[in-house]
Amino acid sequence: GVVYVGAGDGKIYAYALNSRTGELKQVGLAAAADNPTFLVLAPNGRNVFVANELDHYEGKSGGAVSSYTLDRKNASLTKINEVASHGAATCHVAVDRTGRAVFAANDTGGSAASFHVGANGSLSEAVSFEQYTGHGPDKERQTVPHAHRVTLSPDNRFLLVNDLGLDRIHIYRLDAATAKLTLNDPPAWKSAPGAGPRALRFHPNGRWAYCVTEMKSTVDVLHWDATRGALETVQVLSMAPESFHGTTGGSDIVLDRQGRFAYAADRFDDIVVTFAVSPVDGKLTLLNRISCGGKVPRHLTLDPTGRWLLVANQESDNIAVFRRDTQSGQLTSPGSSFPLSRPQCLVFT
Repeated sequence: GVVYVGAGDGKIYAYALNSRTGELKQVGLAAAADNPTFLVLAPNGRNVFVANELDHYEGKSGGAVSSYTLDRKNASLTKINEVASHGAATCHVAVDRTGRAVFAANDTGGSAASFHVGANGSLSEAVSFEQYTGHGPDKERQTVPHAHRVTLSPDNRFLLVNDLGLDRIHIYRLDAATAKLTLNDPPAWKSAPGAGPRALRFHPNGRWAYCVTEMKSTVDVLHWDATRGALETVQVLSMAPESFHGTTGGSDIVLDRQGRFAYAADRFDDIVVTFAVSPVDGKLTLLNRISCGGKVPRHLTLDPTGRWLLVANQESDNIAVFRRDTQSGQLTSPGSSFPLSRPQCLVFT
């Protein structure tokens, strides 16, 4: 498979992964981009949308979202257009199942926006813009809202926005045809105070979701009511070992295609945690913790075969590749390591 990596040097790189050996080989410089900290592939497989994590865009406070055409043969990206996200530090981007609506989360802006996608893959100006206000109990990390993740519900009817500044996941009804958002009732799920919900993944069965909190470094197992658009907490598991007393920073989580195992990272403890998923209620059992193979694991992903876990280690300038036993879920550590300046995210095409 080919994996596209947003890097801190303002470029998007393309790597081929050898699914037999786990070796990564650079096959192209896909594009130059303004701080591309997250990217997502459209359902049509031809367009890529990028979060440009900027503090200032076109003379105003804010970041941007850009659209590209993917040339698979040459592993290159050609820019279509770029639009303002209306909030600083745009750190995450998502696309809906129709490919007609794109969403962005603005971290320091404390806001989220939606965009309509034109026939040629171009992005409209923001259709809906949601500015959050308030603060959480953590005096250092929750002085203002911090929208960090935009996630579509499995049936494409709702958009969920993780806000680690306000300890909540905002929930909107989505009109996919126009990309318009309307606040749902209930309007949000609330985490434990000071937990900071950062990342979110749905289980393949669409009934359960897994939220990684940044400050408490927990994985919260949530049951999703697709009729009402409501989340309910059923389990909260700590990722950090009891012996760890530093600052925690839960960053991301990924599940295998069968939904039998989950892998989560803590970017200040520099670990990857393996969990087994109960087929009955989605609850997790912690299997083990291993080193992430570097420093500050910002993002992680499984390759299409499910035999390799890739970790973007931002501060050690490397991508770590772990062999995965598809039966037991166990990771082999340490895997291979490949140098790259400040890798931010990993997306397979």
